[in-house]
Amino acid sequence: MAYKTILLHLSASANAVQRIRIAARLAIASQATLIGAAMIGVSTQTFRDARIGEKDPALAGHLRFLSNRAGELVNQFHDEVRTAGVLLYEGRVVDGEAVAGICLQARYSDLVIVGLTDSNEKSPSVPPDFPEAVLLHAGRPVLFIPPSCNKEQVGARVLVAWNASKEARRAVTDAIPLLRGAEVVDVAVFNPETEPDMRDEMPNRDFAVYLSRHGVNVNLLQPQQTRDIGRAVLDTARERGADLLVLGGYGHTRFRELLMGGVTRTVLHESDVPILMSH
Repeated sequence: MAYKTILLHLSASANAVQRIRIAARLAIASQATLIGAAMIGVSTQTFRDARIGEKDPALAGHLRFLSNRAGELVNQFHDEVRTAGVLLYEGRVVDGEAVAGICLQARYSDLVIVGLTDSNEKSPSVPPDFPEAVLLHAGRPVLFIPPSCNKEQVGARVLVAWNASKEARRAVTDAIPLLRGAEVVDVAVFNPETEPDMRDEMPNRDFAVYLSRHGVNVNLLQPQQTRDIGRAVLDTARERGADLLVLGGYGHTRFRELLMGGVTRTVLHESDVPILMSH
């Protein structure tokens, strides 16, 4: 298993260049094709009339502005990946709004890379819940890059938050191409006695053996008891010097599909370390 197509969401955020450089390093290491996709922000198919410019010059001008802005993001992407030495890459201007556009492109990708929302930076075309929406709807592993991330390489030291759940199993399997290249992969377990999938006799040892068969250098940490797993995950990541977190993503309630579980919400909103999640 390897990542052969990596999809990167292009935006005008302050750390956009940092995300491109991280994606470029991953693409080079995986010998993957890197696709940078910039969403226009609206579906221009809504405005099919060829005479839209005559009927509403202001609207036509705004659509041109959105298309030109997306094109500038693609040009920036091309400049950065060429400088980084990526051999296989493609920039795309995608018609449509951010969530639907990136999830459509994700259908034909092995890994999706997006930025986490910066509360200090408002975007007219990317909604605040964009990262959570992509996680729930893309159907692919998502690598989230925090606004504060200042590294160009991730995955040398990895922390896996393991509870043996279906979501955690999916995330770990999806992360194996990254885990193989890590110097060490720490496995942290929190409150194992209350986790329904952690009641086997030796689930941690079996998990370590499973990863080692994939060529992963595994280090099992002592189980921790905590009332706040989300913050315990982040504290452990800092203590271990992790530059990547891997954990399952959880969605709850039909009433509000984008309401994330407490652990997921805490990690996505407070982490300064890149996070790989699957849902």
